[in-house]
Amino acid sequence: MTGSSSAGADKKIAAGICGILLGSLGVHKFILGYTQEGVIMLLITLLTCGFGGAITGIIGLAEGIIYLTKTDEEFVSTYINGKKGWF
Repeated sequence: MTGSSSAGADKKIAAGICGILLGSLGVHKFILGYTQEGVIMLLITLLTCGFGGAITGIIGLAEGIIYLTKTDEEFVSTYINGKKGWF
């Protein structure tokens, strides 16, 4: 089982940490291959001169924590195979 779940589990820690630290820029979305969602978060932050970053930062923090608290199997199933873009 470990071999099949490791196909995307290696992104879990990177995406989780980037979500917590750089969530307002959407970096964690780009790591997971969610380009559209990442661009949305980045544009909200940039086009509001950083004020929207408070909201996208909270979203990134929550998503980062969610990523890190899931098992590798749950993470791969939900975010790699299931392509769940938000939360």
